[in-house]
Amino acid sequence: PLAPAVKNFTLNFTITNLQFTADLQNPNSRRFKSTEKVMYHYLDPLLHKSSIGPHFTGCKVTGFRCLTFSPRSGRHRDDTKVDAVCSYKDSASLARFDREKLYQELSTMTNNVTKLGHYSLDRSSLYVDG
Repeated sequence: PLAPAVKNFTLNFTITNLQFTADLQNPNSRRFKSTEKVMYHYLDPLLHKSSIGPHFTGCKVTGFRCLTFSPRSGRHRDDTKVDAVCSYKDSASLARFDREKLYQELSTMTNNVTKLGHYSLDRSSLYVDG
């Protein structure tokens, strides 16, 4: 039998209580690595609990970006935008990847996109495969 194909999807969200600093742009910096570790610590369990859980294989943070101006709130702050690529095994038991459903699940699990562990999220910032 053929091994299930691994498919990727992107996950993006903005953390409003993580001050963006230049070292977050450097994947080799200590701050990037430690923040990345915390992201996995919070994201992995959520995705394992979601509808793609049994097929979920992991996320890779592809970068942190500075969001100095939030158009939604009209405020200037150094929020940190998180970009990640997550993957899952595409198998027959997974009907199809439903990004709307996953978005809803993640939204619910993050308290309507407001909390991820000790981080506060910008509730208009979650994108699944957006």
